[in-house]
Amino acid sequence: MQIGIMIEGQDGLNWTRWQRILQTAEDSGYQCVFRSDHFTNADGEDKDSLELWLSLTYAASHTQRIEFGSLVAPVTFRHPSMTVRMASQVDALSGGRLILGLGAGWQEREHRKFGIPFYDFPTRYAMLSDALEMTDRLLHTEGPVSYQGKHFSLDEAQLMPPPTRRLPILIGGNGPTRTLPLVAQYADEWNAVFLSLDTWKERTALLDDLLKEQGRQPGEVKRSLMTQVVYGKDDATLHARLGDRKAEELRERGLIVGTGSAVVDQLSRWQEAGLQRVMLQWMAQDDIDGMEHMAQDVLSHFHK
Repeated sequence: MQIGIMIEGQDGLNWTRWQRILQTAEDSGYQCVFRSDHFTNADGEDKDSLELWLSLTYAASHTQRIEFGSLVAPVTFRHPSMTVRMASQVDALSGGRLILGLGAGWQEREHRKFGIPFYDFPTRYAMLSDALEMTDRLLHTEGPVSYQGKHFSLDEAQLMPPPTRRLPILIGGNGPTRTLPLVAQYADEWNAVFLSLDTWKERTALLDDLLKEQGRQPGEVKRSLMTQVVYGKDDATLHARLGDRKAEELRERGLIVGTGSAVVDQLSRWQEAGLQRVMLQWMAQDDIDGMEHMAQDVLSHFHK
């Protein structure tokens, strides 16, 4: 199972922090670094927030090994034809290490602050469906593409230079009736979000059935999870990080909590269930020492 880091790009991320996080991930042996695509948090004071595609362009040109990507880019922020143009070119710049994560968007506050229309969920879902169809066609069709959707359209559009490989599309979310059918139709990777292990098992079995209905094999879609990690290199550090929170209650919600051995035990159960990648949400962006210690304690058990 691949172990990576997930960063909240709106929660204080600036160039100094991004540079240190990427370098630490590369040097410490993490498989990937993903980041959210948000302009602000849902509440509280506004913090430093790097624009997604600028930061991923930096990642492409300043790392050599790790995969990286969006977790996930809302279709409300940018016209999908522009998103896939940027993604294709950043992927080529990186030598084929980008994962394009797409989603419907959910946070009203950032839309309002930056003057971006925030539609009801059925509309945003329809926009995502349009965007996925357009993205799929632009990435996988030779020659110009025309498409007339409900919200987005193309007229003889073509990605130039052409994509250098089959760029993987990731769809994040847990919904059994809306999200997973889109995953079965379009995605190369499904990313579950803060799910318990039992619920994940139910959803991944459902995805297998939906893939078969699409004429695809279950193995065609990678299974990953984004969840928060609360790690301490020793018991005292862990207790300080937990504060008033109870470790077992957090684990029941799907978070990974503990010192190195406990983190390994929890991740091993996920691996046994068939999870192929986990993106551990790392909230303390300045805690580089913690990232390094967790790598030493955990990664050798999974990265062979």
